[in-house]
Amino acid sequence: MTLHQLLTPDTLPSPATWRLLITEPATGSWNMAVDEAIATMSGLGKSPPTLRFYQWKPGTVSLGRHQPADEIDRERMRQHGYGMVRRQTGGRAILHIDELTYSIAGPSDEARLSGAVLDAYSKISTGLLLGLQRLGVSAIKAPGATRTGTDVSPVCFEVPSAYEICVQGKKLMGSAQSRRAGYVLQHGSLPLFGDITRLVDVLTVVDESQRRSLRQLLAARATTVSDQVQRQVTFWEAATALIDGFNTALNLDFEQGDLTQDELALIGELQATKYAESAWLERV
Repeated sequence: MTLHQLLTPDTLPSPATWRLLITEPATGSWNMAVDEAIATMSGLGKSPPTLRFYQWKPGTVSLGRHQPADEIDRERMRQHGYGMVRRQTGGRAILHIDELTYSIAGPSDEARLSGAVLDAYSKISTGLLLGLQRLGVSAIKAPGATRTGTDVSPVCFEVPSAYEICVQGKKLMGSAQSRRAGYVLQHGSLPLFGDITRLVDVLTVVDESQRRSLRQLLAARATTVSDQVQRQVTFWEAATALIDGFNTALNLDFEQGDLTQDELALIGELQATKYAESAWLERV
């Protein structure tokens, strides 16, 4: 049975309209502040549920909330011209470059986000899968029982977690979720093209032999959209396909909007006092 056959009127939530934001490429600290500000305001009832697509400038390494910062070699990172930021969500390191990043934020009582963490994860993953199918990618969800332990490598894309997106045995799309103060925030990374192993260049390793081994392992376990469809897929093409996937899977319409003045004020505060601060980046 296909995903479309499973999405009957009985399985879909009531129709709703969410805000759609597509923001300009920006630094890691700004992008993370935007995600948290939208989520916070939605939890307060001051912002609507929002789907956002964005990119990073410069290419940026993001660490999971509890990941040790010393797993990244700062000198090599600077040589490559990358930025660095810590997410408020969990998981391991991601190099955000040549990709589409999405975030979904809304109040915790919104029908598509309510319930257990994995329930919302699964619903959102269905939308991602439908969007990827429109790009010609035959992807699947990792099983719901899939878990990553505390001894995994520093690389996020090496191993899929529950309901993350895989294709032909390789991880394609990683996501992470946070629930705080009445809101749900989930964001994730879709590598579109380029060398999926570039993150390994900036990892702290024992020696270059270990770096080569990590690169080979990551190449065997992760992939990009373009590798799967044998053509280069642009940010805008991917965003259009994912909007269509979410529209079908979550019974949503989208209205393109802008950040509100309240959100912009909170973004500035979060960037200055949290995401651009070394105290947040260096925390363990």
